[in-house]
Amino acid sequence: MSSKNPKLKKLKAVREAFDKKDFQSAHDTSLQILEDEPENYLAQVFFGRSLLELGRIDQSEQAFRSAIGLNPKQHLGWQGLWKACEQGKKWDDCADTLLELAILFGNSDDATKCADAVQKLIDLRREHGSRHQLADALSLYLPDSAIYPTLSTLPVPDLTNPTLTTIASSQAAVYNSLPILEEIVSLNELDEMETLEKEVDNRRKRLHAGSPQSVRNEVIREVYGRSKLPSLYDEILNHPNTPDELRRQTESKQLRHKRDHLLSLPLDDPMKRQLAIEVEKLISGVVLLRIADELAWSVFIDGQDCEVIEEYDFDILRQYLKLFPEQALARLISVYLAYLGVPLSDEKEIATPSASIDDVFSAISKSESDLQPSIFARRVMAEVYLQDQDYQTTITVSEAGLELVKVHRVDTGSDLIFVKKAFNVALATSLVHLYPPKYHTRALRILDEVLSEDPNNVNCLMGRGYVLQRAGKWSEAASCFSQVSDGHPEETRDSIRAQEEHAWCEIQLNHTDRAIAELKAVIELLENEEDSDDDRSRCWWRLGRAYWEVGADHREEAFKNFITALKHSSSFAPAFTSLGIYYSEAANPLDPIRASKCFQKAFELDAREGDAARRLAEGFAEEREWDLVEVITNRTIEGEGGFEGSQEIIAGRYLPVNAWAWKASGVVHLNRGNLPSAIQAFQVALRADPEDQPSWVRLGESYSKAGRHAAAFKALHHAEELRPDDWMCTFLIGDVHRQTGRFQDAIDSFHSVLQVQPNEPGVLTSLARTYIDLGLSELATGFISRAQDSFMAALRISFQFLDTNTSFHSFVWKIVADAIYYLSRVSSFTDEAAVRSVLSQACGYLTSDSGDRLAGSVTIPVKLPDDRLTATDALKVAVAAYSHRISLGLLGAAATGSAWFDFGLSLFNLAGKVFPEDEQRDKALKQALASIKEAIRAQPGEDNYWRALGDMNLVSRPKEAQHAYIRALEIDSKNVDVWTSLGFLCSYHDDLELASEAFLKAQTLDPDHTMTWVGQALIATRNGNHAESCMLFEHAVSLSADVPEADIEFSRRELDQYLSAGHNHRASPNDLFPAFFALDRYLKQRPDDASALHMFGLVCERIGHIELAIDRTDHAITVLEAAYEETEDPIIERQYIIANTTVARLRLAVRDYEIALSSFQTALGLLPEEGEEKVLRSQCLFGSGLANFKLGALDEALESFEAALVTAGDDLHMRGHVTVLLAQTLWAMGTEEGREAAKTQLLDCITQDPENLTAINALAGMGILTDDDGLIDAALSELKSLPLDLRHRRDPRRDFSYILKQHHLGQGKLTAALSEAQKAVHVEPAREDARHMLATLLLQCGEPAAARAVISQGGANGDIADLRASIGLRAVARALSDDEEGLKEAWSMAQKGVMLAPWDRRSWNVLAYLRNRR
Repeated sequence: MSSKNPKLKKLKAVREAFDKKDFQSAHDTSLQILEDEPENYLAQVFFGRSLLELGRIDQSEQAFRSAIGLNPKQHLGWQGLWKACEQGKKWDDCADTLLELAILFGNSDDATKCADAVQKLIDLRREHGSRHQLADALSLYLPDSAIYPTLSTLPVPDLTNPTLTTIASSQAAVYNSLPILEEIVSLNELDEMETLEKEVDNRRKRLHAGSPQSVRNEVIREVYGRSKLPSLYDEILNHPNTPDELRRQTESKQLRHKRDHLLSLPLDDPMKRQLAIEVEKLISGVVLLRIADELAWSVFIDGQDCEVIEEYDFDILRQYLKLFPEQALARLISVYLAYLGVPLSDEKEIATPSASIDDVFSAISKSESDLQPSIFARRVMAEVYLQDQDYQTTITVSEAGLELVKVHRVDTGSDLIFVKKAFNVALATSLVHLYPPKYHTRALRILDEVLSEDPNNVNCLMGRGYVLQRAGKWSEAASCFSQVSDGHPEETRDSIRAQEEHAWCEIQLNHTDRAIAELKAVIELLENEEDSDDDRSRCWWRLGRAYWEVGADHREEAFKNFITALKHSSSFAPAFTSLGIYYSEAANPLDPIRASKCFQKAFELDAREGDAARRLAEGFAEEREWDLVEVITNRTIEGEGGFEGSQEIIAGRYLPVNAWAWKASGVVHLNRGNLPSAIQAFQVALRADPEDQPSWVRLGESYSKAGRHAAAFKALHHAEELRPDDWMCTFLIGDVHRQTGRFQDAIDSFHSVLQVQPNEPGVLTSLARTYIDLGLSELATGFISRAQDSFMAALRISFQFLDTNTSFHSFVWKIVADAIYYLSRVSSFTDEAAVRSVLSQACGYLTSDSGDRLAGSVTIPVKLPDDRLTATDALKVAVAAYSHRISLGLLGAAATGSAWFDFGLSLFNLAGKVFPEDEQRDKALKQALASIKEAIRAQPGEDNYWRALGDMNLVSRPKEAQHAYIRALEIDSKNVDVWTSLGFLCSYHDDLELASEAFLKAQTLDPDHTMTWVGQALIATRNGNHAESCMLFEHAVSLSADVPEADIEFSRRELDQYLSAGHNHRASPNDLFPAFFALDRYLKQRPDDASALHMFGLVCERIGHIELAIDRTDHAITVLEAAYEETEDPIIERQYIIANTTVARLRLAVRDYEIALSSFQTALGLLPEEGEEKVLRSQCLFGSGLANFKLGALDEALESFEAALVTAGDDLHMRGHVTVLLAQTLWAMGTEEGREAAKTQLLDCITQDPENLTAINALAGMGILTDDDGLIDAALSELKSLPLDLRHRRDPRRDFSYILKQHHLGQGKLTAALSEAQKAVHVEPAREDARHMLATLLLQCGEPAAARAVISQGGANGDIADLRASIGLRAVARALSDDEEGLKEAWSMAQKGVMLAPWDRRSWNVLAYLRNRR
């Protein structure tokens, strides 16, 4: 005992310290105890408490847990831990601790403390826990709790004094757990609902999440699979204290919970069957006890598998009415039962209400959206719609019902076999009777499926019989109807109808006697049936048809039966059709008027009466009442399913009943331009009769007009195979050829038609129009002569039409005028006699004067000039022809607008060519504008008319032009020509930015439109971007369209670039070949353009075609001379002088000195002695001197040279040029005196103008040729005295450097030449010609590697010209590398060089050299 006393004293001291609230002392003492005895439970508890009181909560919690670890069954440690966790706000740890305490107290049978711990735990979870945690805490009061045996020992609560104990709530919960169960259920319901919605929302955002319903089903399976609610619901239902109202609510919740779980499970889940049984048991209980749970009742009703509605339990339906009178299904059941005559109540004293089928429809329409999920409602709807013969709605309702049956099977796992069968029967019956035979294929599949399970099903047998009737299988149909009548010996309506249909089949099989007997028997049976007027009417009509088929002797008997049929039912349409046939074919006398009325009546009653409709349409077509024909055909087509079914016919799903109606509809649509509908109609018609050749022709014509040319060819060629002698088919094939641009094939087709149908107006006009189209195509591609022949052929064909036909002259004169107008676009005629002949023939028709319309531009009759015929003469005839067309009279806005537009445009072009700037021209232009405006009044929606108005006003009235272009763009915003014209308008009036935007828009719409590139090039020129301008013109010329304006502008810039100072020694005259070809193409269209002729002469001079240059320049002189005689314009005079100077220079080149001298003298005679023409005069004087020198007249030559120097005067630049040319001439004399005189002239020139590099270079050249080092040094000293930038500016081609290198090479100083070349590259490393010279010298020195390096360093950014110049050097340098691979590469480069410049001899030399090395 003595050994323990110190420890007990310390524990006692600790208690005393706690009592005194000396927590630090308690802490220290308990710590001392633990140091001596670490496993002392009380010391550990005291230590934890002291730490808690000192506010050291975490350490306190650790200490209490240590104590629990020493003795987990002692409650002191747990209580301390609970307080520590509570102060630390660790609520989950606190809850766990309270639960352990409750279990400890429960195990120790301390009910009061156990209940207290549970109460604290529940309070904690209410304040700081989730619903799930609170539910778990509350479940401690339930019998399945581990501590329930202890809690059940609590005393019964004193309800009169609830504050008697602190555990009153626990006592109440133990002795009545129902409120606890209700709260737990509520918490679980809320928790599951929240979890469900949250999880569904999260999963729907995942990739490949599936449909919303599938996601929801997946979550329901997971949540409901672990749900506690089913067991909780059972506990409430089994609780003795549960009131009836709570029991009903719980049963309802349990039903919905289990049903939702059932619906979420897949069909193959093993739980589904068990859940389905449980749900069915719950529903049956609700129905048995008459509980007002609408879901259970509706599911019960929908789950009944009844073949007919009469098999449903009407007592159940009546009970549903009582329980849920406000539900939509209840309203439908009430009306439907009343319609069937079924009492709505079991009480006999209550009268049975009545309702019509309209009342049922009203109930359906009012609540249709609410009735959609109900299978029973769909059954009722299908039944009433089928009875009302609303087959389309029946199909929709039945399909929806079948879908509900399928969903029911997936949801519940049970099949509604009879319900599915009922829906299929209704669906098949409707498909049979809706637009027969449109849906018969589908109906037959359903009928066969039902009959395979129920071979005696009356509705399906009848339906199958109707399908076979429509297919013409009368024997098989009769067998079906016999099966119905034999299987129902009692005389039901179905049996009677089957006998009637069997008799009708007998009629079709020509068993008329048997059929007549059967029909008479059926009529007797129908006499006893109520509401059988329609059936009797049909039978009497069929009896009449039977007599009609017997023969002509029984036609009157048939007539009587038709009348009897109408007496029973005046709305029976087939009887009226038969009466109409009787009146039109058998009556005596025939009565077509009465027949027509009968047909109209039949068609009014039933659009499916195809025979009546066809006869009516034929009658109206004979009377040319096309609108009525269209009405009849459209209604007939609607009667067999409407246009919406045409795609199914085209796809081959069924054949049209009335092919004639589709064919007639196609013709109407074709005439009205409704091409898609026309194509569709002809396709449908051809499905019924694929051998109908006229329909193939019409189909091809429709395709052609719709722009579907490939399909048109196929259709027309097929029609041609069916009937090769049909010239209309050949004509249409030719028209398709014309539309696709195969003009020659079209012409051949039209000529073949004319061999069969000569002078056929339509063929002649189409042939003439095709010749014009061919001519325009040839004109655009540069085949001028061919184009002229095509236009003349069009005129000859048109004249043939005018001579052989008396109508449609206005249209033909459009063709005549167009052909002549396009002919006038050619400047000169290759066959002038032929052109004169056709124009004279045209003038022979133009004898009537048009009054003021021609505005004096053309006199009537038109007379052609006796001398040379020009394009202007043709244009005058075209203007007169367009005017004549107007005089003939016009029909329609399109013809009026076209006529005035053509006339105005041609008159505008003529006025600009034949009239000077005077009153006469203004009058003509005013008339042209008035004509265009007249065209616009006729057709304000034609954008080309507005564009023409804008073009005419572009210069003089820019605002009107802008308005016209904008109006044109409002009509067609994608018209490239309008955007281009707008760009030129803005450019002409200096709005370059807007012009560029307009051209850019046009280029976006059509990148190959040439004039847009021309416009952009002109804008670049005005902005000073000459390089870009040249590039744009080059692109414009490369496009397929032939635009002369682009050719001339491109050629001018190419020549300017060649003549510019930027050319160097590598520049070749071959660079002018593109300009040569462009000018040649331009002059083919405009051969009398003097500027172009002169420019072409200059280009030919540079490329060495001197004779051609002389020819073109002489032609230019002739044109200028004629123009000057008419106008005496000084500008033309100056052009004439320049042209004479050019041709004189060219004559010198071909050594025709006398004519050259004459031309120079002509130019000098026209030039003034004084004035601004010093350059021209100096050139003429110098040229005259040179010509005299060559002719041996030295005195005259020197006199001319001196005069040239005098003319130059103080102009050092001009004088320097003349001096250099004079020195070169003196040097060319070949005498020593001449050479010395040349040197003297150059030295004097350099003295007066030290910066004249041309003279210095010439002097250096003379020194090199005479080996005069002093002269070379003098020239070098003069050159080196100039600043480097001035030297380069004055010598852009680096002539002096070139001469110096040639001097060194001539002296054999290769090293010096190489040094000079290296210096040139060092000074100007970007000059490719300097690098090429250096590379050439390196190759001569035997250094191919260095040569390749020099070329490769400079050629990275070179253009195609640089590549042409350097590729030969590259090839030689690579070949000298002496390896096989290098030789192959060099050979490839040499071949490429020949391809790049086949005209360059150097390329061929390189190729020959490499071939020799190989």
